[in-house]
Amino acid sequence: MALETTQTEEPAVTSGRAVFIETYGCQMNEADTELMHGLLRKQGYFVAESADDADVVLLNTCAVRERAEERIYGRLGWLKSMKEARPGLVLGVTGCMAERLREGLLERAPYVDLVIGPDAYRRLPDLLGRAQVEQDALIDVRLDREETYADAELDRVPGISGWLTVQRGCDKFCTFCIVPFVRGRERSLPPEEVVAQAQAMAAEGFREVTLLGQTVSSYYERGHDFADLLTRVHAVEGLARIRFTSPYPNDFSNRLLDTLASLPRLGRHLHLPVQSGSTRILRDMRRGYTADAYYDLIDRTRARLPGWALTTDIIVGYPGETDEDFEATMELVRRVRFDAAFMFRYSEREGTLAARKRPDDVPDDVKRERLQAVIALQESISKARNEAMVGQDVEVLVAGTGRRNPEQMFGRSSCFRTTILPLGPYQPGDVVPARVVASTSHTLFAEPHTP
Repeated sequence: MALETTQTEEPAVTSGRAVFIETYGCQMNEADTELMHGLLRKQGYFVAESADDADVVLLNTCAVRERAEERIYGRLGWLKSMKEARPGLVLGVTGCMAERLREGLLERAPYVDLVIGPDAYRRLPDLLGRAQVEQDALIDVRLDREETYADAELDRVPGISGWLTVQRGCDKFCTFCIVPFVRGRERSLPPEEVVAQAQAMAAEGFREVTLLGQTVSSYYERGHDFADLLTRVHAVEGLARIRFTSPYPNDFSNRLLDTLASLPRLGRHLHLPVQSGSTRILRDMRRGYTADAYYDLIDRTRARLPGWALTTDIIVGYPGETDEDFEATMELVRRVRFDAAFMFRYSEREGTLAARKRPDDVPDDVKRERLQAVIALQESISKARNEAMVGQDVEVLVAGTGRRNPEQMFGRSSCFRTTILPLGPYQPGDVVPARVVASTSHTLFAEPHTP
């Protein structure tokens, strides 16, 4: 029997407990893991090096596609044997999969002790304390229209680049998407809190901050919109580069584009998820724009932001997608010539409008064929666009020593391309002016300018 939880007055504090969190899915989950680490450290927990060393193992999960959930179940099966060998081990599932399945998760994994949604992390220390003494699994998946964790202390992983969540939830309700049902409605952090966190990150040595939100460009709090927020964060001293993800195409007014153009420390990269090139499919998806409107956005963007890299998301095999619909997507990819794209087969998600109203009628073999076709097209475009970078000057934010070759350094250009440099006198966090000398579909190779 699973117990639905209610908030208690005082959290149960258990000092000296080792917790290990495995993170799956998007950058929001990575930031939420840092949030949970901070909340738990405050109550006397510490981060273990691995699941083998932990008293508590949490899987922070994704529910966007079925494959992601199957991966979690596979990992839970492996952890089941660990739990059987160590009866005191507390095993929990957090995040979007926990929110979506709720008590249903326990039907397939009855050995799980905790099922915790993304708006319940403040109660995590209390829930862990209870899980140590209670026999039944605990479930806390109540969504909260106000929760932004604005005052929480995150335990960020030290490094050059860090996440800063500025907006949570989504009000768009695209027919294929589970996010509004597992992340709740849109709400934004106060701008002064965002600035304070950015200042703290700069003081901790972060050189790049990425502002996060399910639809980050929909940020709005007390009269301040996303353009205002970017302007305020851009004024924070010590940051070399500011990025954001993931925006929504309909939010890009000319004012916002002009603001992006006016802020030189913004990363010169814009992710504009299109999903399909077919207006018929876009309307069925309830995306709120047509293919022509998206083309207009691209034209306005390139006019105001010359040289910026553009990336996108594409879904193939959405219910009812015909050969003509798919060809419209291929034509959009050919015409826009994205620098890169994230491409997926449609995955039906229970509870979404598409799952309720649209039969998943595109055969799997057709989905696979279409996916391979659009991947091949985009790969050829990415390769050509990177080849066109050869001979150009870039500024590389150095991240560290090459993973495969210790005689190399790696980082990212302002346009978010992975860039390899020869070993030199520069350090992680330095911005190195360099000239591109070679490329692949996904990587640039550059030589630093001589002083």
